[in-house]
Amino acid sequence: MKSKKPLTDKELEAWENSRDMEAELLKSVKQMAAKKSHVVMSPVISARKKSGLSQAEFAKLLGVSVRTLQEWEQGRRQPSGAAKTLIAIAERRPDVLKEIVV
Repeated sequence: MKSKKPLTDKELEAWENSRDMEAELLKSVKQMAAKKSHVVMSPVISARKKSGLSQAEFAKLLGVSVRTLQEWEQGRRQPSGAAKTLIAIAERRPDVLKEIVV
């Protein structure tokens, strides 16, 4: 697998200047209108949405702060250990979570 090295400032500027933003935006709008786009959702967001809980409720259930949950949902941090297991349960069986919500 070929590794990607960061672009230099000069290379980045050249790439940005070569882009046709209007054409890219128009293409995106057409794809959305044709329903050819899809939303990629993290497993944490998916599990929380399936559970029907708010961020605050889901964070409390997992025993973490809302900020930590947001970090997981945005992909900046990864849950570990027991949190991963609870998230997997919430993803597969959201009804189980509703039984233990206090």
